[in-house]
Amino acid sequence: MSGLFGERESVEAVEEGDVFAPRFDSDGLLPVVVSDAGSGEILMHGYMNAEALEKTLRSGEAHYWSRSRKCLWHKGGTSGMVHRIVEIRIDDDQDALWLRVEVGGIGGSCHVGYRSCFYRSVKVGENEPLRLRFEEEKKLFDAGEVYAGAENPTRL
Repeated sequence: MSGLFGERESVEAVEEGDVFAPRFDSDGLLPVVVSDAGSGEILMHGYMNAEALEKTLRSGEAHYWSRSRKCLWHKGGTSGMVHRIVEIRIDDDQDALWLRVEVGGIGGSCHVGYRSCFYRSVKVGENEPLRLRFEEEKKLFDAGEVYAGAENPTRL
């Protein structure tokens, strides 16, 4: 593991200490929630492996692990909508990250073209069949144009 990460010596040290000792899951991944540093809006959820986290810490720009494509990716490397790190927080038992970022380019974070990956909502208490409600009225960009020629960013 990277020299940037400390050892997990005890529960107390992990929860109350000052050593950065992230706990990756059995697949070597750490979940990451990403929000806009200015507005607080949740932009996306992703995963990092140790290499992605190290590249993020060293570069100041977010790198993630794609579970579907099984590869490392630099957010905005194709689209220009880079996630510049403002702050990284880790939860109490150091098994989840929260990134506060500034988004480059036109400010989108979703590969579908919306600003946030959380562009739809589900109404609580409705009867079946449930229908999704679009919370973002329009896309910021045409994903087909932005990702033309790039590896397909969809994850079906």
